[in-house]
Amino acid sequence: MRKLFLATCLLAAPAFALPAAATGLRITVEGEANGVIEIDLLEDVAPEHVAQITALAEEGFYDGVVFHRVIEGFMAQTGDGQFGKLEGGDMRRAGTGGSDRPDLPAEFSDEPFERGVVGMARTADPNSANSQFFIMFAPAAHLNGQYTVVGRVTEGLDVLDAIKRGDGPNGAVIGQPDAMANVEVID
Repeated sequence: MRKLFLATCLLAAPAFALPAAATGLRITVEGEANGVIEIDLLEDVAPEHVAQITALAEEGFYDGVVFHRVIEGFMAQTGDGQFGKLEGGDMRRAGTGGSDRPDLPAEFSDEPFERGVVGMARTADPNSANSQFFIMFAPAAHLNGQYTVVGRVTEGLDVLDAIKRGDGPNGAVIGQPDAMANVEVID
């Protein structure tokens, strides 16, 4: 079974219905991007990673977390609920934290990193993915088999393209980044 991962931006689009068998996430984003991004979570490809993302969303972990690293032509990264909170976070350390849950062993697959693919961020250790994830703006074959693919954007690439880009070192967003104001699991 696949799950849907929905990204709703400030000034949310009209309500819509999910397929009856699907469970998903709705993410309300504040910032430059407005609209809805729907992401099909690939539970059959990365079951442990999808379960962790879903559990963290249910706990409210992602609420108020910024897109801290956004590189034009590459990807937008978010999910650091330890240091990447819009309020009370430490933006100088955003991207270095995770959750209190254990890191996950890699679930590498043959799924290629193409535009709209969602992958789990990690350190140099392949078994260190925790809470951070990234969404691809463009294909990046050098990531294939090196990072865990957890989903794929099915709608809203235009919203993804509107996320504020980083001007700092390694794509760090300077100033006011876009943030996931609210993340909720929906049936």
